[in-house]
Amino acid sequence: MRMLSQEEERDDSAEVTWEDQQRINAFSKLNTRLRSIEEKMQELKQEKEALDDISMELELADEDEPVMYRIGEAFIHMPHPRAVKRLERDLAKLNAELEKHTSDAEECEKQMKELKVILYAKFGRAINLDE
Repeated sequence: MRMLSQEEERDDSAEVTWEDQQRINAFSKLNTRLRSIEEKMQELKQEKEALDDISMELELADEDEPVMYRIGEAFIHMPHPRAVKRLERDLAKLNAELEKHTSDAEECEKQMKELKVILYAKFGRAINLDE
């Protein structure tokens, strides 16, 4: 991040209107929402990796022995075939959630890009919308 020179800092010729302030606020809300979505996606990806590892373990497990399967915060004994079906259902649900969050993130980025164009066109270097 660089500091503005004194000439650049004094250049406040563009007045902030109510509409501009609303756009800035909308950008801020979208940015916060995008960060939240990205954090959630990271958690879901880690959970997906864990479920993929469990899937590999279940392939190697003896089909006659019951399996300890986590549901919420508890582990329960479950027959192997039922655990495999449950795992497939959990993976499908997780993939659907990931797809939803991905599309939400893309929509946020699209709206932020539109707002950046408008705000940078008016304020130029007087506004910083990058991290």
